Amino acid sequence: MIEVDSKTRIGSRIVLYDGVCGLCNRMVKFTLSRDKGKKFLFASLQSDFAYRALSKHNRNPKDLNTIYVIVDYALKSERLLSRAQAAVYILSQLGGAWRLFTLLGFFPSSILNAVYDLVAKYRYQLFGKYSSCVVPDEEAVQRFIEI
Repeated sequence: MIEVDSKTRIGSRIVLYDGVCGLCNRMVKFTLSRDKGKKFLFASLQSDFAYRALSKHNRNPKDLNTIYVIVDYALKSERLLSRAQAAVYILSQLGGAWRLFTLLGFFPSSILNAVYDLVAKYRYQLFGKYSSCVVPDEEAVQRFIEI
């Protein structure tokens, strides 16, 4: 891949997540531990990078209730996935049995997003909230665009 800056590469898959959300941080750790091909990079929704990326896609960068995946970063084919579509995409890219989650694509997105929205609404109560964005460990830090 071609370097855009020291961490962000053209064609990257970038996960944008709520950096203070306990569930979101668990999802990042889950993905990091199973992403053997190191396909994903990460940035919190509170970062300047996420603000610029979401603004480019005409999304509200202050909306922290959604997980996003930027696919094909900085290419003409760049697209932004959100909510259930982003979560299913992440799981499908992890390989192995996780690819079975692509079967969720047969359900209408309205149903999947309704379930996603319900979990998102109560995520802080169920999984906790940090006072600031969690800093990744030394092994994972190179996979984060902004800390």
